[in-house]
Amino acid sequence: MKDHTMSYEEPVSSKDIALELFNIQLAIDKQKILQALTFDLIEGEILCLLGPSGCGKTTALKAIAGLSIPQKGQISLFGDTVFSEQKINQPPEERSIGFIFQDYALFPHMTVGQNIAYGLSHLDKPARQLRIRESLELVELADLEHRYPHELSGGQQQRIAVARALAPKPKLLLMDEPFSNIDGQVKRRMMADLRQLLKKHNISCIFVTHAKDEAFAFADKTAVMVNGRIEQLDIPAKVFNNPNTLAVAEFMECGNLATLKHSQQVLDRIPSQWPRDIDNSGYWLFKPQYLVLSHSFQNTGITLIDSTYIGRGYQHEIAISLTKNNRGSTVIWKAETEAPLGIAIGENIALEYEQMPHWLQN
Repeated sequence: MKDHTMSYEEPVSSKDIALELFNIQLAIDKQKILQALTFDLIEGEILCLLGPSGCGKTTALKAIAGLSIPQKGQISLFGDTVFSEQKINQPPEERSIGFIFQDYALFPHMTVGQNIAYGLSHLDKPARQLRIRESLELVELADLEHRYPHELSGGQQQRIAVARALAPKPKLLLMDEPFSNIDGQVKRRMMADLRQLLKKHNISCIFVTHAKDEAFAFADKTAVMVNGRIEQLDIPAKVFNNPNTLAVAEFMECGNLATLKHSQQVLDRIPSQWPRDIDNSGYWLFKPQYLVLSHSFQNTGITLIDSTYIGRGYQHEIAISLTKNNRGSTVIWKAETEAPLGIAIGENIALEYEQMPHWLQN
């Protein structure tokens, strides 16, 4: 997307709070969907709500937009309370929020221009037409105003959905799985273009996804949701490299996990200097790239079961046999190397770890 000019108000401060959620609780048919959901969004920041299906991500967006009503808590938008338990509930059309749905929700019987104009009824015809043109130029689709949605590619439909959401000049943009229907290089280019657009106009944004690669590429910060609450919120690199909880580590697929309580034998196979008795209920996190694998002529109980080339190097699966209290059960770990191992499938492996593993206090 090119550097177009569409007038948005400049922020008073780069540290202004765009959105505040405090203790949001929402149940549907007595089923708790959101539980004590609390977080802030800085103005101009892009936040990803990341988590497994059913964790409450989309419901959180709908609560912010006013499309679902919580039973408890408070929501403030740019300093104004839009929902609280004290009977404050600003309707969706007054919250200055743009919403892009997963399927884009374009009206099939309307042209592109008519779709964009749908939320501009407060403007007279000349102003409305100007806003349509500005919005289409913003997403570089100025020549498609008279097309219908079925005449557009998936990427073009996504851009039209963005143009329609931004046409009323919202203070906050919400997006529900906006990249799920787009694959490969098209998705990567679109994420880069849309991120640049939001940053240029200082548009605050929250988007929902279950794909962590989208969070890495698009978000300033990532909030991992589990069972209706935030487990961890930080920059994507910190969430991935230093997960707070087992649930975050497992969802983010941060690496190999070993419990002291049930898998002490795994640690016994790895020569190390770190303490082994921190907390019998916790977990060690071992990053695949720091595992060192070498061929062993002895029966180590660790064998290579698969090696796959993944572009940046090789990913290996190793089976670690647990023989003492687990009666022959095994755990499967992953390791990564830049070069091929030169070890045959089924052969014994000696295992080392290059640094202090990350400790999870669970």
